[in-house]
Amino acid sequence: MQIMHITVEHGDITKVQTDAICLGIFQGVQRPGGAAGAVDRALDGALSEILSDGDFSCKKGEIFWLRTHGKIGAKRVLLVGLGPAEKFSADVVREVSAAAVRAAKALSELTTIAHGAGIGGLDPQTAAQATVEGTLLGLYRFEKFKKPEEPSKLERLRLVEHNAEKLEQLKVGAQRGQIIAESVCFARDLANEPGQSLPPQELARRAQNLAQELGLHCEVFDEKALEQLGMGGILAVGKGSDEPPRLIVLEYNLTKDSKPIVLVGKGITFDSGGISIKPREGLEAMKYDMSGAAAVLGAMRAIALLKLPISAVGLIAAAENLPSGKALKPGDVIRISNGKTVEVTNTDAEGRLVLADALVYAQRYNPQAVIDLATLTGACTIALGKEAAGLFSNDETLAQKIQKAAQQTGERVWPLPMYDEYKEIIKSEIADIKNSANKGPQAGAAVGAIFLREFVNYPWAHLDIAGVAYDVESRLYYAKQGATGYGVRLLTQLLQDWK
Repeated sequence: MQIMHITVEHGDITKVQTDAICLGIFQGVQRPGGAAGAVDRALDGALSEILSDGDFSCKKGEIFWLRTHGKIGAKRVLLVGLGPAEKFSADVVREVSAAAVRAAKALSELTTIAHGAGIGGLDPQTAAQATVEGTLLGLYRFEKFKKPEEPSKLERLRLVEHNAEKLEQLKVGAQRGQIIAESVCFARDLANEPGQSLPPQELARRAQNLAQELGLHCEVFDEKALEQLGMGGILAVGKGSDEPPRLIVLEYNLTKDSKPIVLVGKGITFDSGGISIKPREGLEAMKYDMSGAAAVLGAMRAIALLKLPISAVGLIAAAENLPSGKALKPGDVIRISNGKTVEVTNTDAEGRLVLADALVYAQRYNPQAVIDLATLTGACTIALGKEAAGLFSNDETLAQKIQKAAQQTGERVWPLPMYDEYKEIIKSEIADIKNSANKGPQAGAAVGAIFLREFVNYPWAHLDIAGVAYDVESRLYYAKQGATGYGVRLLTQLLQDWK
């Protein structure tokens, strides 16, 4: 994760001495206003000329460079297209900030305005937060195992504002944006890590290190403790691997009277499918099957650093799903920690088995609400593509809160049903329930949610993030390949606004 020094300053954008200033312009504008207008006047109408000649169409994320020839303090002007004004939002700010910083990564310093804080209609805090988030997310690369092809030289981002009355809000937004974006990058690093170097025990160790850094309480349950707790789901999934499973518990701002919000993450550090082994194509991507766990850890990091006035718990059910002579077999019956028995008809439907034990464990906190995140089903990706997570909930108020946070962060969710009739698909003749349908891919995402619903007795939401967790190309602040860190910003916003 690249470290960047970020400052918010009062000043005149035309006089700032810097490598480059970044200015956003809406599509269809012929004569820019605001900060861009001030620069245009100082450059004798150069920006207006570029726009009127059609050299720069201002499409979202489009880039145009020009030299200033000493007419202003900056050596260069970096114009970035904001797209049409009617589609402008904080998420557009993230995208164009990512595009701009990638274009400027050969420089040592970039100075920018908080896009949208003036003529864009965003409040200064939101604009600064989105600008910083997009900048840091756009710079992200996972390069632990390779030499960077084009290493970034950019070390400093300066946000300059002419109106002194906006400075305090801008500073709050920039600080918040940096904490959240760095937490997303933390989650991306975890999800991008190969299974060989991040098995369950190592994931637990990193959670412990995070807890120590932030003053969180952390407890890790090993195989013996899992047996004592009766966590047959986690143990069954993990027994095919030489890497033992773990349940990881992180607690923030918890007292004996707390009713926390509990975040639950699926932490399958590698998923071969087990005995129901997956096909070869795309199997390397199954290191991302712990993206829910990564999101929970990233969110716990963010809320602790932001010092949010809530109580929160993070639960991660971590295991490696591999085939071996010891592995869980189709037809086996296991017992979850609430006593419910499960006939396993598909060992590749393992995420719901480990989550079941974690959801039962969450009951002991008497939670206000529980939200789980899991790369649970390919069916959800078929239904929604890579543009939204599937949202299932037994509580309409909770679902609405999540949808509001999704709109604010651009991490989309789409509500999907849990009809009681779906439970018929997972009826078992020899156990209380089975973990997968035997009659083809009927309502696959909903069946996964219906299964999980059997293990909750509190307000609960399930986010199926299979489509949005990695390899998403439709947002400029994502790398074309790799983990997105989806869920960190959504959960942080949800908990910040919690009432």
